Amino acid sequence: MDKVSKKIKMIKNRIKLLRKKFSKFNIDGYIIPKNDDYFGEYAKTDRLKIISEFSGSAGFAVILKKKNHLFVDGRYTLQAKKQSGKNFHIYETPKFFPKNVYKKKLTLGINPKLFTKKILNIYFGNNIKFKHIENDLIVNKITREKNKPFFNLENKITGETHNSKINRLCKILNSKKTKYLFITAPENIAWILNIRGFDNPNSPIPNCRMLLTNRKKIYFFAEQGKAKKIVKSGKLTANQVFHAKKLNEILYKLDHGNIIIDNLSCSIFFENIIKTKFNIISEIDPIYELKSIKNKTEIQGMIKSHILDGVALTKFIYWMKNENKKKITEIRAEKKLEKFRSLNKEYIYPSFNTIAGSGPNGAIVHYRATKKSDRSINKQDLFLCDSGGQYKYGTTDVTRTLCFGKQSSNIKNIYTKVLKGHIAVASADLKKYTNGSKIDVLARKSLKESGLDYSHGTGHGVGFFLNVHEGPQAISRFNSVKIREGMILSNEPGFYKEGKYGMRIENLVFVKKINNKIFFENLTLAPLEKELINFKLLNKSEKDYIFFYHLNVYSKLSKYLNESERKWLAKLI
Repeated sequence: MDKVSKKIKMIKNRIKLLRKKFSKFNIDGYIIPKNDDYFGEYAKTDRLKIISEFSGSAGFAVILKKKNHLFVDGRYTLQAKKQSGKNFHIYETPKFFPKNVYKKKLTLGINPKLFTKKILNIYFGNNIKFKHIENDLIVNKITREKNKPFFNLENKITGETHNSKINRLCKILNSKKTKYLFITAPENIAWILNIRGFDNPNSPIPNCRMLLTNRKKIYFFAEQGKAKKIVKSGKLTANQVFHAKKLNEILYKLDHGNIIIDNLSCSIFFENIIKTKFNIISEIDPIYELKSIKNKTEIQGMIKSHILDGVALTKFIYWMKNENKKKITEIRAEKKLEKFRSLNKEYIYPSFNTIAGSGPNGAIVHYRATKKSDRSINKQDLFLCDSGGQYKYGTTDVTRTLCFGKQSSNIKNIYTKVLKGHIAVASADLKKYTNGSKIDVLARKSLKESGLDYSHGTGHGVGFFLNVHEGPQAISRFNSVKIREGMILSNEPGFYKEGKYGMRIENLVFVKKINNKIFFENLTLAPLEKELINFKLLNKSEKDYIFFYHLNVYSKLSKYLNESERKWLAKLI
């Protein structure tokens, strides 16, 4: 039996064992999410992969008595079919949610620590009855977190003290006549206390929870020993820090009052405890909005990080272009890029798993090369590389599509239309196009004129030495959050031909304001693939954009490049 057959059989056995438990709990099925109980993008225990083999960063499965369904968004439909299609029927969200699929009444089991009421309502509506099963039916033993303590960020890096941030937050609580805020998203605690941690593979997230009162009193909950450096620094006192298991006990001791819980990350488990004593206000944690507006120090840190990242990426592109007589595989390319980044002492680790897809693998939006899928990058292939880094004072995310030989006019025309969308976003009048849904239309306009489109959003918010994907702002059909000075977003239109190729152009941009004019300014510094551009499809302003963009890349990066790299980059201007 080959490895693929063994995996299929293994998943079938796991599903069979799960179904045997249905009668014990009197349920028709069981829901398995991607997230863990901290609701982060990178789960420390990946239940969804355990039950389905699907390794994407978002999705959920429903195992019924006779059917298995996997729900993923447009980024992951091809990947899900490849990894899980033998055992699961794949549905693309938001086109299809369970509420659109299940027409009869069902009772589904859930682990209440892994879902919020809002998430269940979005996915399932009112037609499903949920049975809370606190003993997890997928894993018997939760993967232990790394036993590394959290660490402090200096004020010269963050640009604002934690006390200042707490003062701002408490003003919001008082304006809402709210006594407590229960902060359940670790990234928000990381921001407000200016701390980071080692509990996630690609983000410096400190897994913890925190209760803040409108009088600035803090109750901080984490695993034993995780907060010792924070206490030693004087940021927290020992009597403000509690073991994670003490949370219920502390909640019961507090006075009655209004409490805000985050409807994106406060689990049903905690909500049920809180509602027995407090008056719940369920809304999005106000920290998300505060965190989305970067201060001048954070922006400067991001600019510096992107210069370092741009040097690594530009060296990598030059290497790819001049090494292509030798055999380069996707994994070798990924490792080489990581090596270029690692040459800088300010670099820590990737901000997500690198996507290095050649030819048909590039059509899988969030592809991850494995020993099985790894292929040589041939001269006729398009090569899509989406990668990013965590630096000591910033987070990067960039995608370039490369070619190594002459491409068809059709491919060049499509790439140029993707580029036109990219330039339209970068050049958008933000007084007119005030939110992500309006800007998203600009990104797709040129492609749609040819009947083409892409199934993912055009851009996401980005954190400051935090999560590479961060809300509430985004550039997508569904995002109405106002674009404001200091926000950072990605700009990444693309196009994908299943079984053939994928192309995407991604820069990070920040929102800048000068003389009452608000506009995007590029953070990312890396050359575009000029060999894929049909300049006849570009107008003068688009051609000027490309000229000045490459001029800026050269002026910022050239002093860090060797002579051969410098000469090559200069020719792109």
